[in-house]
Amino acid sequence: MRLQHRLATLLIAAVALLGVTAAASAHASLLRSAPAEGAVIDAWPAQVTLSFSEPVRPLVLRLIGPDGTSRPLDAVASDSMLAIDPPNASNAAGSYLLAWRVVSSDGHPVGGTVAFAVGAPSATPPTLPQLDDRVLDGVLWSTRLALYLCLFFGAGGAFAHSWLISRGHDGEGTVATFAALGLVAAALAFGLHGVDALGAPLGLVGDSVAWRAAAATSYSLTTVLAVVALALTLLTLVSDGILARALSLGALACVGAALAASGHASSAQPQWLMRPMVFVHGVGVAIWAGALLPLGLAYGRGTPEAGEALRRFSASIPYVVAALIGAGIVLAFVQVETPSALWRTAYGRVLLAKLALVVPLLLLAAANRWRLTGPTLAGEADATRRLVRNIAWETLAVAAILAVVAGFRFTPPPRILAIEAAEPAAIHIHTAEAMADLTLSPGRAGKVAATIMLMTGDFGPLDAGSVQLRLSKGDTATVPVVAAAHKPGDGTWRVDAVELPAAGTWDAAIEVAMPDGSQATLTGTIVIRP
Repeated sequence: MRLQHRLATLLIAAVALLGVTAAASAHASLLRSAPAEGAVIDAWPAQVTLSFSEPVRPLVLRLIGPDGTSRPLDAVASDSMLAIDPPNASNAAGSYLLAWRVVSSDGHPVGGTVAFAVGAPSATPPTLPQLDDRVLDGVLWSTRLALYLCLFFGAGGAFAHSWLISRGHDGEGTVATFAALGLVAAALAFGLHGVDALGAPLGLVGDSVAWRAAAATSYSLTTVLAVVALALTLLTLVSDGILARALSLGALACVGAALAASGHASSAQPQWLMRPMVFVHGVGVAIWAGALLPLGLAYGRGTPEAGEALRRFSASIPYVVAALIGAGIVLAFVQVETPSALWRTAYGRVLLAKLALVVPLLLLAAANRWRLTGPTLAGEADATRRLVRNIAWETLAVAAILAVVAGFRFTPPPRILAIEAAEPAAIHIHTAEAMADLTLSPGRAGKVAATIMLMTGDFGPLDAGSVQLRLSKGDTATVPVVAAAHKPGDGTWRVDAVELPAAGTWDAAIEVAMPDGSQATLTGTIVIRP
């Protein structure tokens, strides 16, 4: 029991030492909206549209009017775009706030707002109450980690007991505890996912509306498969022989399928490659991690069958680790895309933290495999003590890695950021004498190109004498950008290259020399992404 308590303490320590969460951010990203952010329009369009970086489904859509009243909106999803029916045309002029909450194909909810005005902006624009997401993020991370630990050490441990260790040893109680706690963690994680999907307070975790919201996401299939895996784990522990082995294989397969059913990597293209790689990676982790506790407990208690179990594990684990590493390389290559994203993005930094723990784990496992296994099988007491100690450290390392992996939930992969970064930023400016569509490509900080489409205020052609673009950020630290536009011959005005040094909201002023010799200045704001 002493070793069992030590291993359990190490697992708890891993959770405590890594009890930090990453900042929540988008997974599917809003690329553009119509009306655009900050736009001032004369009247409501036939439809309000939101375009995202990947397919989404609407969860909650609300419109907050100039007087602060909120009303729900209906939307139709078409691939990566939402078409929203606007309210009737008799709405008052002023500023509006469209609050949206959607779920992306990876099962992760994301929300935001689009502010615009009809007629003229209000003196006091409407706002949304801000929820403190830190507590919810912390609970989400904790339950996700708990579920990982229970799946890998539970289902993986049952597999080890069925295929490596002879039945009837006390270590099965530890596996059963992981499986039982995993059922609780799965239910809690499901309710929390619904709360997160709705952007609701944490207190609604047990409410049916949160569970219905979670059921509308791909995470519902992950939860079902996780529960099946844990149930099969418990059945394995009360079965014998071929039946136990078959049930443990089923539990292992459900672990891999649960991880492949939702998440960043599972939603990436090509699907025929990514989902199997997630499956292989998950199953490999379960086989490796699940064998650690049974082996450590068997040797710690001097179980007679421990030597044969170690021999079997030692013979098979190199193939498991090779498959695990191969699948991990494929997943990282698709998700990260470029080496610089490893240190430039939050996702890349989380991946580097994971690798910083994986490398020592592999070195420790290699030492166990090639330096301690032989002497331990030969009965050397010192080698046996060192092996049991190293198995405890391996268990701690696996738990620490899972704690870091749980942080991926809060970080969009670089492949999503690349899609978002390549998307242009655009605004529409409309006055009585002229209107302009300004597009900055790409819509991020750095070198961009500007395209300006001009028309008269009543949608007629406008033959301007000259056009000048001025971009300023409204702070003393950022120097305004001023550039003269030229006509490339396609009916637009263009600035080939301007440098925007910072992300954020920029003030745009388009100075137009009108055909009658007068000067018109069209002003608006445009949001530049990092």
